[in-house]
Amino acid sequence: MAGQKTPTALGTESIGKLLMQYAVPAIIAMTASSLYNMVDSIFIGHGVGTMAISGLALTFPLMNLAAAFGSLVGVGASTLISVKLGQRDYDTAQRVLGNVFVLNILLGLAFTLVVMAFLDPILYFFGGSDQTVGYARDYMQIILLGNAVTHLYLGLNAVLRSSGHPQKAMYATIATVVINTVLDPVFIYGFGWGIRGAAIATIVAQVISLAWQFKLFSNKEELLHFHRGIFRLKRKIVFDSLAIGMSPFLMNLAACFIVILINQGLKEYGGDLAIGAFGIVNRLVFIVVMIVMGLNQGMQPIAGYNFGAKLYERVNKVLKLTIVYATVVTTFGFLVGMLVPDLVVGIFTSDAELIDISARGLRIVVMFFPIIGFQMVTSNFFQSIGMAGKAIFLSLTRQMLILLPCLLILPRFFGVAGVWYSMPVSDVLASLIALVMLVMQFRKFKAAAAQVR
Repeated sequence: MAGQKTPTALGTESIGKLLMQYAVPAIIAMTASSLYNMVDSIFIGHGVGTMAISGLALTFPLMNLAAAFGSLVGVGASTLISVKLGQRDYDTAQRVLGNVFVLNILLGLAFTLVVMAFLDPILYFFGGSDQTVGYARDYMQIILLGNAVTHLYLGLNAVLRSSGHPQKAMYATIATVVINTVLDPVFIYGFGWGIRGAAIATIVAQVISLAWQFKLFSNKEELLHFHRGIFRLKRKIVFDSLAIGMSPFLMNLAACFIVILINQGLKEYGGDLAIGAFGIVNRLVFIVVMIVMGLNQGMQPIAGYNFGAKLYERVNKVLKLTIVYATVVTTFGFLVGMLVPDLVVGIFTSDAELIDISARGLRIVVMFFPIIGFQMVTSNFFQSIGMAGKAIFLSLTRQMLILLPCLLILPRFFGVAGVWYSMPVSDVLASLIALVMLVMQFRKFKAAAAQVR
């Protein structure tokens, strides 16, 4: 298994072979999790109706927010576990596992209580109308009731990945998608539960996967397993986990804020159908983005190891190869979005007007997609070599420094088209900034490599 080929193979084996070994499981897991979101949209679009798709789109920022709190614990704790296992500090690693369990339940329940109390005002603020809020409320009430389960399932999956079981984490994700896909039509059509049925299917699928994770972590022969004494919250573990998880938390928070602005702009200038169209476009674009993120996850250990070993030629090679693969993926997304937009958005709905708005939106959003792969890989590359500050700057540049002003300014002049065009404009500018930063970094590499010789 690729995960066992540490660490010397990372510095000697063929870069292409290593990238495939590390990236393929990550791509499968990432694609599965994006399909997971698509399945609900497809069944709701055909089984409940056009306004239900717009209602579902209203829930995106809330789902992003829930994911932000999940990653705050999950990403931080799993990184901490990797470090502790590397230091052979197995006792602390066990305690981190126990703390992840408790923290996820506490955060999950707190999020549920706060959001439930203000659900309707939140949904109206997110761009809802009297026609769409009912659907969004029906869906979110069920999702919120199962929020602690979602947090726990995602948190334990992150721990599985970091404790040497990436394939088991991948199986858990795939199982959840398959179960959700099977249950969706049964609950939506068979039982006539409508949009609530889709939400129930999601939570039931996560409960089943969580039960399997519990079984894995109850095995006393495993290095990390549940036992008495690890569940008491330790201030240092909690603080360290939250500190490490703060970067993905802030990025998810920024994404949540941007989606709210997009929804508000679309509601004001294009109405409820425009929000539904963005929901469809977002789901489709998400698949391409997730594949690139899987490539990034594969690149990370290879780039990190070789950078630490001062093997700059190999660092250079893995970066170039990842950019090439990512560009192939995003160019494919560009071609699909440009050539057959009606065909792909038609998967979600049979409403002619919604198909038309979604197809036009998709064409605009993928306009500069071939260069998006480069921007995403570059941002992740800086994280891989320990330059977290530059990585966060690049990620937030696109969202907060470019996309945010575009969303506030362009719609005033171009109406609903201004909302859609804000996205490709920010893609181009963010990619140019990434290019400048990367060129500067590689000049430093060349200088350092010359000194090593």
